[in-house]
Amino acid sequence: MDWYEGWAEFDGEPRKTYLFCLRSMASGGAFHRAYPHANQQAFLEAHELAFAHFGGVFRVLRYDNLKSAVKKILRGHQREETARFIAFRSHWGFESEFCTPGEGHEKGGVEGEGGQFRRNHLVPVPKVRDLDELNLLVRAGSKEEESRVIDGRGQPIGAAMLIEREHLLPLAVEGFDLASLHFPTVDGNSCARALTNFYSAPLAVGTAVEVKVYSAYVEVWYQAKCVARHERSYERHKKVLELEHYLDVLTKKPGALAGSTALEQCRAQGRWPASYDRFWEVLRQRQGKQEGTRAMIDVLLLAREQGPAKVRQAVEEALKLGCSDVGAVRYLLNIGDQEQQPASAPAQIGALNRYDRPQPSLKDYDQLRSNWRTTEVIQ
Repeated sequence: MDWYEGWAEFDGEPRKTYLFCLRSMASGGAFHRAYPHANQQAFLEAHELAFAHFGGVFRVLRYDNLKSAVKKILRGHQREETARFIAFRSHWGFESEFCTPGEGHEKGGVEGEGGQFRRNHLVPVPKVRDLDELNLLVRAGSKEEESRVIDGRGQPIGAAMLIEREHLLPLAVEGFDLASLHFPTVDGNSCARALTNFYSAPLAVGTAVEVKVYSAYVEVWYQAKCVARHERSYERHKKVLELEHYLDVLTKKPGALAGSTALEQCRAQGRWPASYDRFWEVLRQRQGKQEGTRAMIDVLLLAREQGPAKVRQAVEEALKLGCSDVGAVRYLLNIGDQEQQPASAPAQIGALNRYDRPQPSLKDYDQLRSNWRTTEVIQ
């Protein structure tokens, strides 16, 4: 197993990524996956994905002396492994070996595999929207490599992998819990600290929570329920905020919305459409700055039940109709729900048919009408 570096353009911005590589010395097959950082969560997650790729677990894996697995280098090939790595390999049932420091050639062909894959599939620098799209390209490259024939061998890599799969250990029924756990309390900014960063949570100040840190995202749990999920930040002392977590507070202080950090981050992530600004401006012009902003917050609160996509569609429809009221947005949301509901099927009355009665007749009253006309003429 080895890490190597690669570059990609994310929405036009060049960024370095770290690619995990697990290569089989027997078949020559390899699994690659890109991560923003080569941390322990990415290290463990990539192992599980690699096992699924190969269709089984290798009995022995060989490593460099990376910190995700090795706590202390001892004499010879002995190592003091980290507690989580010991638990991880015990869960999957494989043994580990470590190279002599500075002797990378002991890892077999994995270093050459990383360079070969980068030259053939990451040059020129790929242009992608996000890390998920990059990993789709990496996965396609891995599948393409299975048709390659390594020099000196008589069959493609993919065919050798099928033969090799019969000798691997079976996959575990359940995966390993990959998250690192932290137990902070919610601070005065409604944030829970995990490692060096702060993540917002819709909870009262002083609430004790459990934070699960994965390679790409962070979850905040309270009373066995996930109350917040954020993209993981690899910066230091950064606040990762979700605007929805502050809407209840902003209802009481609407003037703070325009300059809030949560709104700024929402805009930067592309989750604040231009239609919201237009609708907000119309509300402020008709209801005043304070009340108009409070009305806009009420519109945002509708997303808790209806979802952001439906609320955005309703706001854009209200703008087309010339409406500028929370009630109009709520009405458009209800109309959409009614259109999606299936038509009710007619009920089968069955035995209740015996209670049917004929419709009333007014023929007897016609006799009275003729008498009334005669009386009117005499008068």
